Formats: sequence, structure tokens, C-alpha cells
Amino acid sequence: MTSPPRSRMSRTPVEGPGTASAEDARIPEELARTIRLVVLDVDGVLTDAGVYLGETAGGEAVEMKRFHIQDGLGIHLMRDAGLKVALLSGRPSPATRIRAEELGLDECIQKSGGMKIPALKALLKRSGVDWGQVAMLGDDLPDLPVMRRVGLPAAVANAVPEVRREALFTTRMDGGKGAVREFARRLLEARGEWDQLVEAYCAARDDD
Repeated sequence: MTSPPRSRMSRTPVEGPGTASAEDARIPEELARTIRLVVLDVDGVLTDAGVYLGETAGGEAVEMKRFHIQDGLGIHLMRDAGLKVALLSGRPSPATRIRAEELGLDECIQKSGGMKIPALKALLKRSGVDWGQVAMLGDDLPDLPVMRRVGLPAAVANAVPEVRREALFTTRMDGGKGAVREFARRLLEARGEWDQLVEAYCAARDDD
């Protein structure tokens, strides 16, 4: 499956979080409506990139990660809109698997060594999705090969410069601090679906 040519938004590369370019950036409606699959990196996107390591009294290794709770609802609303959402991490971790299970995600792919392209190729084949129908939210160099192929490459505010230069959209929020929720909202707003999804979410939780 080859990668189709990708049109670029005309915008100044973001040099850091909170800049005017990040604040003013919009996802074009035409592009947003082509997206069928949203791929999220984990460390540095769903988390603040911190890894907490320790061990139990019996010597068993323990690893913990910090996830932002509002990101979960953003993912939930994207899935309510009919989008498939997948985690794609180059660092296998039980914490990532647990979070994916909690969110009921379609796919949680963890491949050591940052080899993400082969795993994503297999996912696209299983899902019947083309590269141009994929959005990827990343932060670091292992995400670049994927971002260079997808239709909507996006970066968190504190992504490395190479990733921010590749992105068509950059969040105002840092990874692990609500960036996924922000991206979800901007994508769904561009598709014209955000308000309706919020009202449906609230109606489902109203006891009247």
C-alpha cells in the first residue's frame, strides 16, 4: 500500500508551545472528513513522557505512567463519531495495555525498537483504510516515518522540532496534559460533529 501525495497547510512551523501558530491553526474541513483512523503515540502524547519505575517487596518490577483523564473522553467522542482509534507505541508496557483496555480502544499495538510502519501497514490492511485516511498524533523521532505517510500528521506542543515541522496541525497543549483531547475536539469540530456528539453524550447521562 503506497502513500498518496499529501497537500500541505501554509503555516509557519511551530517553535514552541503557546505560540500564535499553534493557537491559530485549524484542521481543514475537507481533510478532517477524509479521516477514518486516528493513531496515537503513547509516551509523550497520552502521557507526559515520564515513566515511574519501582519494585514490590518481593522484587517484582513495577512500572507506572500518568495519563490525562480528559484525553479519555476525547477518545470516546472520536469513537462515537465512527472513527477507529489505535495506540501505536514503540515501547511495550503493561500500563499502556491497561489504559487501552480501560478505554475500550480498537487497537493497542506495542512494538519494541520504534518499528511502527510494519505494524501500521498490517492495521491498515485489516481495517481497509488507506494512508490518506489516517491521522497520527506524535511527539518524537520514532513517529516521523508514520507522520510522513499519513493524511493528517499532527504534533503535540512540546514535540521535537522535526515532528513539529512535519505536522499539519500542532496542539497548544503538551503531551500528557490534554493534547489528545484538544486534537479530538479540533478534528471533530472541523468535521462539524463536535456539538452534536457533546449533546448526545450529555443526553445519555441525563436521568429525565
